[in-house]
Amino acid sequence: MHKRLFTMTLGLALLAPAQVKTEIPPVEPTAKPVKVEPIKIHGASLEGNLEGEAVERDVLVFLPPSYATAKSRRYPVVYGLHGYSIGAEQWSKEIHVPQTIEGAFAKGAQEMIVVLPDSKTVYNGSMYSSSVTTGDFENYVARDVVAYIDAHYRTIPKRTSRGLVGHSMGGYGASRIGMKHSDVFGSLYIMSPCCMSARGAGGGRGGPGGGRGANMEAALAEAKTPAEAAKLPGLSTQLAVAAAWSPNPKKPPLYFDMPFGDAQQEVLNKWAANAPLVFVHQYIGNLKQYHAIAMDVGDQDGLRVDAGKLHDILDSYGIANAFEIYPGTHTSAVAVRFQNYVMPFFAKNLCTGKDCK
Repeated sequence: MHKRLFTMTLGLALLAPAQVKTEIPPVEPTAKPVKVEPIKIHGASLEGNLEGEAVERDVLVFLPPSYATAKSRRYPVVYGLHGYSIGAEQWSKEIHVPQTIEGAFAKGAQEMIVVLPDSKTVYNGSMYSSSVTTGDFENYVARDVVAYIDAHYRTIPKRTSRGLVGHSMGGYGASRIGMKHSDVFGSLYIMSPCCMSARGAGGGRGGPGGGRGANMEAALAEAKTPAEAAKLPGLSTQLAVAAAWSPNPKKPPLYFDMPFGDAQQEVLNKWAANAPLVFVHQYIGNLKQYHAIAMDVGDQDGLRVDAGKLHDILDSYGIANAFEIYPGTHTSAVAVRFQNYVMPFFAKNLCTGKDCK
C-alpha cells in the first residue's frame, strides 16, 4: 500500500524544493523595457472552498514595450503556470522575467501580453484542479483570469490569440486545462510536466514509505486545521494531491481522504483519474482543435519518460506536436527555454490580426 502511495506522488515530491537557480540567457542589448503590473484577480471559481484558500489571488501581468504608446493596438496573451512549492513571484525569478520576455521581443518575437497567475496553496500547490476542498483552480485559470484580462487589457479576446504554458506542476496544469478548455486556448506549450502517470517510477524523498503510513494517519488525525497539517514534515505533496484529487466535504477539518485502510483503492482510483496519461483519450477531439502543441523536457529530468508517452499518444491520434528532449535538468534551462523557445513558439502560432477566430 505505502509503496504505491509513494510512487504515485513521486513526480511531485521530486519538485518540492523552493526557488532554484537557473541559467540566465545573455541580456539582449537592443531590448526595450516591458512593464510589470502586479494585480489581484478575484476567483469566483474559488469561492466557498473548504480549505480557506484566498479568493483574491496575486497575478503578474507583463505588458509589451509598445503597449503604452500604441493605444489602438490589441495583443495576444500567453498565460504561464508556475510549479509546485513556488508561486508566480518565485517563478518569475526562475524564468527571469521580464528580461527573457524583453529578450524574446528583441530577437524578433511578436509582442504579446504575458500573464502569470498564482495558484500556491496551504500545501504548496493547487494541482490546477477542480476541488471543493482546494477550490476550482482549473476554472480560475481558464475562466476567471482570462475574463479579467480580456476586460481590463487590450487583448485579442479569441481562443486563437491565447496561449497556455506551464512548467512542472504548471506543465501538468497546462496539460489538464489545455485538454479540457480548447474553447479558451489556441496553442499549448507543456514544459517538463509532472504527475502525468498514476504509476510512478519507484522511491524517492517525500513519501510515506515503509511503516510510516500508520504514523502519518495518526498525525493527520491530530491536525485541527489545514495550516497545522501543512507543518507535518514530509507530507505536503501527498496532502496537496489529496486536497485536489480526493476531496471529501463531509470530513472536517481537512476535507479530504487519504489512501488509508478500507479507502485505499477508492482514493487511489480518484488520483489515477486525474492523471493526464489516463484521461487524455477522452479529449482527443479537443486537442485536435489546437493550432499548435509543443512539449520539452531535460535529458536529465526523470519526468522525460512520461512526457514522451504523452507525445507518443498524440502522435498515435495524428495530432501534430513538437517534442524536444534538450540537455539539462528539471529546472536548469527553464529561463533559456522560455526566452528562446516558448515565446517564439507563441509569437509564431498565436493569431495577431483582425481575422482571428
